[in-house]
Amino acid sequence: MPNLDLRKKRDLSPFRKIAIGTWQTAYDPSVYGALTLRMENALAYLDAFREATGKRLTLTHMMAKAAAAVLQEMPDANAILRYNRIYLRDRIAVFFQVALTDPKTGEIDLSGARVDQPETKTLEAIVDEIEAKVGSVRSGEDKKLAASRGMFRRVPYFFLNRMMKIVSFLSYTLNLDMRWAGVPRDPFGSVMITNIGSLGLSHAYVPLVPYSRVPLVLAMGAVEDQAVVDDGKIVPGKVMTINATFDHRVLDGSHAAKMARTLRAWMEHPLDHFDPIPSASGDES
Repeated sequence: MPNLDLRKKRDLSPFRKIAIGTWQTAYDPSVYGALTLRMENALAYLDAFREATGKRLTLTHMMAKAAAAVLQEMPDANAILRYNRIYLRDRIAVFFQVALTDPKTGEIDLSGARVDQPETKTLEAIVDEIEAKVGSVRSGEDKKLAASRGMFRRVPYFFLNRMMKIVSFLSYTLNLDMRWAGVPRDPFGSVMITNIGSLGLSHAYVPLVPYSRVPLVLAMGAVEDQAVVDDGKIVPGKVMTINATFDHRVLDGSHAAKMARTLRAWMEHPLDHFDPIPSASGDES
């Protein structure tokens, strides 16, 4: 079984080939952008969903569905680079970065949880899945993650960079299933999302992770009260900034503009896109 289910992208534009030839790794082709969203409707949807279902829906859960919709609308973003060629993924997976405390050292660390094919799942199912996976990561009950972290602890510092490149080469360039060596299958998914708003930040540009081959990283800022303009009048409003980093070898401004429109439509008009709010009787409204 291969590590990923892939198909080669055909008919690359001249610029895409130039971009691939210009940059050798994800260390240098990062493009940064920010999208400010009105959040009044999303917050109202979130509150109504919680009241109707008893599930602790958050904006992070909603972003799982919205990000999947973005990749459905722009499949060129659901891709990796292999042998200087773009390969499109057959499935969508969203990776959420999770902060945790190392039980042995007490140091703050980062890990994550992946949600596969969120576009096919209900919000209730996504809430349950993310809560279970994040709880498992933070409690140390995820045995596969614990084994992987233990492996990296044993690697000498001078060998870390080379090891990461070797594992990335085997997992993505050669597309080998490396679970026998303790490397999870497709651990980082199609897009990485981190909630910097939980840290009280509204803006932060998160770097691409070359080892992961993920071409798009989204950082969700804090929801803030700001003056906004409605029908030519300045009124109080609630906004959130989505800070994006993408790999210019895979994506460019035209891709980003289309993805931004999709993300804005989902988050600013949730009733038109997300699951209907169940009524008190259990029927969908």
